[in-house]
Amino acid sequence: MVDDDPAKRTRAGADQSPDKGLAQYSASELQQIRDEFTSGKMPLCPRCSVAMSRREIGGGSFGLGYARQRDWLICGKCRRSAIFDIHRGTRT
Repeated sequence: MVDDDPAKRTRAGADQSPDKGLAQYSASELQQIRDEFTSGKMPLCPRCSVAMSRREIGGGSFGLGYARQRDWLICGKCRRSAIFDIHRGTRT
């Protein structure tokens, strides 16, 4: 007998963490990531405790008079990410 109750089905690899699978980091989690990153350490994902990887995002000014440089921090396990403006230390 096959149980076809949709409430019992989950996607393969679905997030089963206690945060109910929320896709975005909370404001306090982003602050924690920002604090670790600006102190010179590679931050750990607040949800998975896995070291995040860093990708630089550069952009030409194309006549705008400025060029934004941002860091994109990605968790390799849960695939959540955060983007920060390098010079301002803010979330973009």
